[in-house]
Amino acid sequence: MTTQTVALGIGLVSQLLFSSRIVLQWIQSERARRVLVPALFWQISLVSSFLMIVYGILRHDPVILAAQLLSYAIYIRNLQLLGEWAKLNPWFRGGAYVFPVLMLGWFVAGNQHFSLRAMLGSRIPGGVLMLGAVGQTIFLLRFVYQWLYSERKGESSLPLSFWVISFVGSLLILIYAGLRRDLVLLIGNSFGTLVYARNIVLLRREQARLTQTTSA
Repeated sequence: MTTQTVALGIGLVSQLLFSSRIVLQWIQSERARRVLVPALFWQISLVSSFLMIVYGILRHDPVILAAQLLSYAIYIRNLQLLGEWAKLNPWFRGGAYVFPVLMLGWFVAGNQHFSLRAMLGSRIPGGVLMLGAVGQTIFLLRFVYQWLYSERKGESSLPLSFWVISFVGSLLILIYAGLRRDLVLLIGNSFGTLVYARNIVLLRREQARLTQTTSA
C-alpha cells in the first residue's frame, strides 16, 4: 500500500466526519428552523481536524497543514467555551494535546514517507499555492471571527457572518482542489458549500422574523 493510498483513505475518512458534523448541524437547524450548533459538532470537528493534519503531512501540502493546525486549536477552545471540554475523558484530552505535537515532531525529523524538507521542496505552482492560501485563510478567518465573537458573548455561537465567510472560502478551496486534483478537498467542500448557503438562508429568515416581531 503506497503512501498516497494511505493519505487518500485518511483524507476521505476525515471528510466523511466533517460532512457528518455538517449534516448533524443541518438537521437540528432545520428542525428548529434556526441555526443550532451542538457540542458534538465541535467534538467531531476536532477528530476530523487531526486526521486532516495527518493528511496534509502525507500530501506535503502546506496550505492544508497550516489551516488545520489553527482550526484544531479553535475547536478545542469552542469546547471549552461550551463547558464540554472538561467532561471529556482525561485520556482523550491528553491525547488531543500530545498527538499533534508528536506527529509534527516526526514530520520535522523526516522519514521515507514524509518530511518537512520534502514539503518545502514541493513544486506546487506559485499561483495555485497562493489561491489555496487565500482560500484557506478566508476559511480560517471564519473561525477566528467566530472565536472572537464567542469570547465577547461568553458562549460558543455561529453568527451570519461566519456562514458568509465559510461560503466564500469554500468556493475558493474548491477551485484550488480542482487545480490540485485533490479528491478529498473536492468531496469535502462540495457538500459543505451547499450547507453554508442553506444556513445563510435560515439565519436571514430568522433575523427577518425577529425584526418583524420587534416592530410589531
